Amino acid sequence: MARPEQSKRREAAREAAQQTSSLAEAQEAAREVAPAPAKPQRPRVTDPFTGELRKREVLPLLVLHYISAEPSYGNWLMERISQVTAGVLSVNPNTMYPLLRQLEARGLIEGRWEHPERRSRRYYSITEAGRDEYERLVDEVQPFLESISRSIDEIVREVYG
Repeated sequence: MARPEQSKRREAAREAAQQTSSLAEAQEAAREVAPAPAKPQRPRVTDPFTGELRKREVLPLLVLHYISAEPSYGNWLMERISQVTAGVLSVNPNTMYPLLRQLEARGLIEGRWEHPERRSRRYYSITEAGRDEYERLVDEVQPFLESISRSIDEIVREVYG
């Protein structure tokens, strides 16, 4: 026979469990009727200058440019692009490697492991289709780059005489 103290505890535990279940059901019903407001998304802050450079296919142009000269790997490309743009167009692995995979999937470049038996550096070479795309980008991007150059020259003249 259960002692009265144990019976009281069991009864209190049952009631607490029932109230918890009822509370959980009530909360779920409230969510269904009025879902919680979505967290406000912070606007993505981007530099208009570098944003336009990325939008205008300057990065693929530079990648194809360097790969057309000699087979290259991702880290070298990132360093070279950062150097040539004086850090204005800094590229991180989250940008470079998806771009390389995309260019490879499109048949514009071809990747080969430096040591195929273990995953080391992956060197990329340009394909014939990549050369055609490179020539197209050279023609397409040049007016945009020239306009940036003229604008910067004008700003320098205006501010520094």
